[in-house]
Amino acid sequence: MIVRIMGEGQVRLADSHFAELDKLDDELLAEMEGGDEPGFRRTLHALLDAVREFGEPLPDDALEPSELILPSPEATLDEVRAMLGDEGLIPS
Repeated sequence: MIVRIMGEGQVRLADSHFAELDKLDDELLAEMEGGDEPGFRRTLHALLDAVREFGEPLPDDALEPSELILPSPEATLDEVRAMLGDEGLIPS
């Protein structure tokens, strides 16, 4: 799966990491729904760190279609909420 982190670039991520990312996504969604800004910030960074850790960065000049687009680490709770509607970042 190709994942883009807005403002950073793309990584290739093995499907075997999907379950762990989905768990973080569920936590993030709950924090968004509850308006928990500190929890949202912590979990967003954990999600992005996991993608960076498990993913293989694509070259800067590569432009692959992204199957998943994640917000930048600086994104606010309201920006991510507007991006998603009622869905999480990781498709179920």
